[in-house]
Amino acid sequence: MKFKQAYSRDEPPGGGASLQELISPDNEVRFIDAFVDSLPLEKLGFRTDFPENGRPAYHPSILLKLLVYGYLNRIRSSRCLERECGRNLEVMWLLGQLAPDHNTIANFRKNNSKAITRVFRATVKMAQHFDLIGGELLAGDSTKLRAQNSKKNNYNRGKIARHLTYIEERLSDLQQALAQTNQVEPLLDAMARHALRREHYLRLLRYLEDSGEDQVSTSDAESRQLIIRNTITEVAYNVQATVDARHCLLLDYRVTNHNDRLAMGNMLRRAKSIVRNHSFTALFDKGYYAGSELETAQGLGITALVAVPAPASNAPDPAYNVEHFAYDHTSDTYTCPEGHALTTNGHVYTKHLSRAHPTSFHQYRTKACKTCAVRHHCTTARNGKLIERNTYTPVFEQNRRNIAAQPDLYKRRQAIVEHPFGTLKRQWGYSYVLTKQGMERASADVGLMLMAYNLRRIFNIVGLERLLAYYAASLSVLWTLKAMFGACWRGYSQRIKIPSSSAIYLQITIFNQETGRGF
Repeated sequence: MKFKQAYSRDEPPGGGASLQELISPDNEVRFIDAFVDSLPLEKLGFRTDFPENGRPAYHPSILLKLLVYGYLNRIRSSRCLERECGRNLEVMWLLGQLAPDHNTIANFRKNNSKAITRVFRATVKMAQHFDLIGGELLAGDSTKLRAQNSKKNNYNRGKIARHLTYIEERLSDLQQALAQTNQVEPLLDAMARHALRREHYLRLLRYLEDSGEDQVSTSDAESRQLIIRNTITEVAYNVQATVDARHCLLLDYRVTNHNDRLAMGNMLRRAKSIVRNHSFTALFDKGYYAGSELETAQGLGITALVAVPAPASNAPDPAYNVEHFAYDHTSDTYTCPEGHALTTNGHVYTKHLSRAHPTSFHQYRTKACKTCAVRHHCTTARNGKLIERNTYTPVFEQNRRNIAAQPDLYKRRQAIVEHPFGTLKRQWGYSYVLTKQGMERASADVGLMLMAYNLRRIFNIVGLERLLAYYAASLSVLWTLKAMFGACWRGYSQRIKIPSSSAIYLQITIFNQETGRGF
């Protein structure tokens, strides 16, 4: 039987072909190369000026290409990327056979969080150029990415108190044992260890008291224990993201360490500046149901549909729930299903004063409850039915009307916003943050994840041929404009500080905006 014969190990790979010949014309690595080369790296915030003394530095385009390639191919570790530089032909072609070490790669990612965010925004601008962003229907949500911090190394006041109680009990037991034995050295060593642990927990407690925080993490200080679902918690970061409905492309993100309740307003402000209009509809789940945020959305002129959480308490008979009490704006009264009017004394009450955002409300009662024949269906309270009308109730009612006007629209929320989360976490395995030591470093890691997602979507929708033609046309526009400006081109380019790698940026900002043409 005949078998295929292996090449000799003394022969060069590909029968002596060059790297350019080994990388096929339709390889997506060519898209990565063109995309990064088109970015105005200095304008985006990457450092390009280095002192002449010492060893030459790697140009930021080299390191950015490597990271983009890695995240697109599910390789995040700087050590793994270092190995790819010496064995992966695609990486060798992409980097021109340069091989930065893992410290250089990790430090580049660590030190360029803001610049990486701007590169992510460049993917959004590219998607807008190809008309992949509708800007009419957006969905917002968050996903938790586990931090490099175990639950054991996360503490709140209750957990610290339990540890201190246990240590005091152990010290008391050791002191009693010390009085009853002659072998004191082991007991003294144990007492010293417990005393050191007690001092450690007391330092953590002092930090919580001084900072006003409700918990502290000792491995990654800015990570927090967050609810993942139901009663399941993880020490994690919370990534807020806004997704456009047309092709499920990400428009914006923000890495936080708190829950969703007060995040919607800022998300909508940024989304408005990205899509450059306020006539879109935004979909959010009930975790974002907060009066201040709905008020912000309505103030921006944005139609927000936020799921309404179930009421905290219900009447014994659902027919007498609060939603069945009619409110009259003119008289500022509620009318119950039995026709009795509930009035307010006008006083504004406040609860949750210990929280960052207390709740203010009016109370409504009626004396008719004392003699009402169906009171047992309506309430079990001793003093009769009490309705608390939040000061944000008008915006809550407007939100309910928005949902009632478009009952099928909100059902699309999950299909829109969970698409990128499902791809990143379940298909690509990006369920945790790789970096440590703070939210800024975590933001760099998350920015590269979301940038890779957008690039993959754009590549799959538009296709390599059109993308490369787009970059080639951009270069053509650049040289045409140089020829048109002639001698004054150098002064013009210096005045607006255009770096040599900014062909696509120039094409978008000058050619499209001034002539209205595209490719």
